[in-house]
Amino acid sequence: MPSKPDAAAFDGFVADHGGTFLRFAYVLCGDYHLAEDLVQEALVRVHPRWPKVRQQQPSAYVRKTILRQYLSWRRRRASAEVPDLPDADANQDRRPDHADRLADRDALRIALAGLPPRQRAVLVLRFYEDLDDDEIAELIGCSTTTVRSHASRGLARLRGDAHVVPIA
Repeated sequence: MPSKPDAAAFDGFVADHGGTFLRFAYVLCGDYHLAEDLVQEALVRVHPRWPKVRQQQPSAYVRKTILRQYLSWRRRRASAEVPDLPDADANQDRRPDHADRLADRDALRIALAGLPPRQRAVLVLRFYEDLDDDEIAELIGCSTTTVRSHASRGLARLRGDAHVVPIA
């Protein structure tokens, strides 16, 4: 159990970075409540190791813990639940407005939810966290070639879906 100064440092770290970790977890899993659970479980696992973790790169360590929790949760999951995409809007002549952007973002979130866990994790780490292939490979524990393969297959699958706005 960390000492009082370490506990205060951990509390401050969580207060400063908790929102960032929650957003990262949400983009990974697409479910706000599950994202909260992933972050909480990751922080519970980091807390006893905090004196050692804080001397390294604590944000990267917590992100990696969240990622591992997410991938582990997906492996344990009993059902292969994939949400349906809503029907495309028949009127394409309108100028995009705020609601259209939100609908596109929601369609992308749903399409990401349909990807296998590692493909989704690679795309989130690449486009949301802006990590390069080497960093992603280190986080996931695979080769850079495998990262590129997951990214290529995930993007191809997203592009094949007519309801999804291109990422680039």
